[in-house]
Amino acid sequence: MSQKPSLEWKSMTWRGAPKPGSRKVAAEVPVAFVYDGGTEAVMMATPADLEDFAFGFSLNDGIVSSADDIGALEVVAVERGIELRMRLKRHERDALVGRRRRRAGPAGCGLCGVESIAEALAKPPPVNANLSVRADEIVSAVDTLFPLQKLNAETRAAHAAAFYVPGEGIVAVREDVGRHNALDKLAGALVRAGRKASEGAILMTSRVSVELVQKAAHMGSCVLAAVSAPTALALEEAKAAGITIAGIVRQDGFEIFTHPERIRLEAAADA
Repeated sequence: MSQKPSLEWKSMTWRGAPKPGSRKVAAEVPVAFVYDGGTEAVMMATPADLEDFAFGFSLNDGIVSSADDIGALEVVAVERGIELRMRLKRHERDALVGRRRRRAGPAGCGLCGVESIAEALAKPPPVNANLSVRADEIVSAVDTLFPLQKLNAETRAAHAAAFYVPGEGIVAVREDVGRHNALDKLAGALVRAGRKASEGAILMTSRVSVELVQKAAHMGSCVLAAVSAPTALALEEAKAAGITIAGIVRQDGFEIFTHPERIRLEAAADA
């Protein structure tokens, strides 16, 4: 079981004639979230930025309400995967006992293991952040993101989640084989760096699905921009939560689906 984000794999290339070769492929391993000795979730993920993953998942999934509620964290390699072993403060531990369950999910799933439809579609917290971003900034930020995707450049198999702050640019990027994992890692990175998600926009290299909107709401981010389109349910959730969704971001523009008032359509004065 690889503990590196990518590894070399022998392949056969065909471009008119077969030719032996090799390429970097993305690693994918079971990552268990263990709280006070009990496993709450197991996600298939890229084994990188795991401390960020532990904090981001714990916050976005409602295990804890603050990063300070995690008293200790240890990343432990086990026989067939990785365990993120966390110790919780007493009040969070008591709350977790009442909802403990075991959850296993593939990389493409961000809601695996929920116990009911009502739980899957739980109303996200409202986002009231007052952020204003120019449209051309969003296009430029997405263009800037692609060269920062080191794992995807190696493997062509990783999603990225990035945080863009007007006036600063992209301040954090996290990658994973799962788009929701990448966003959890980004959430953890921001919390550990003392950054507020309300001060910038989230950029995704994937479609906008409902679990990404739910995670953005828990983070408190009010603008979510992606290179692909959103789903109808994601838009319904974003509209209700007060999140601006910009999709299909390309060099020649993009589409705004919800809460367009946060995106200024004029170009920069010096453009």
